[in-house]
Amino acid sequence: MAAEKVISDHLTARYPDHGWLGEETGAAITGSSGLRWIVDPLDGTTNFLKGLPHWAVSIALCDGETPLNAIVYDPAKDELFTAEQGHGAFLNGQPINVSDEDRLQSALLATGLPAGGRITYLPHSLQDIATTMPLTAGLRRWGAAALDLAYVAAGRLDCYWERNLGAWDIAAGILLVQEAGGTVTPLWSDNSMLSSGSFLASNGILHDAVASQLNTDQDLN
Repeated sequence: MAAEKVISDHLTARYPDHGWLGEETGAAITGSSGLRWIVDPLDGTTNFLKGLPHWAVSIALCDGETPLNAIVYDPAKDELFTAEQGHGAFLNGQPINVSDEDRLQSALLATGLPAGGRITYLPHSLQDIATTMPLTAGLRRWGAAALDLAYVAAGRLDCYWERNLGAWDIAAGILLVQEAGGTVTPLWSDNSMLSSGSFLASNGILHDAVASQLNTDQDLN
């Protein structure tokens, strides 16, 4: 809450006409500019609480559903991922690109599983794991969506997908992947990624191969 207030106070003071959506406060403020900040002050909360050095601050400036600027900062590793629409993606000021991996059997994938007693789409997630894991070099579940997306952008992961996340978890990361040359699409074509929190991000080359293995049924039964 304190971290989100620091970010909110700074950004709303400098950009009073921008809207705001923050995870911790749940505040959804509509600004006069048509732009809004979407912020997660601590993505990977459980990792942080358990002392696992894999969590991040995620900040995105969006025009509707479209991210225009993005920051994902990993304080534990002092890694700052940034992107601006049409101007590329960077890690600590150096350009980054998605991987050029073209073989699924050599690819490293990441996904997420429902946590904290929330079991929405758990059967879908387990089915995804059962179908993709045997086809790839490995599968990771890191527990910090913003960093998973940043790692796809940096070529550390080849693909990452998840369902039912908040807009604050993914807004900045989506732009990072896109500006690094990757592909991000909704898991369900009739739902926006920010609204549904459900997507597949990849280096582009492996996108269709991974998408064909995922359960894209919206039915929870």
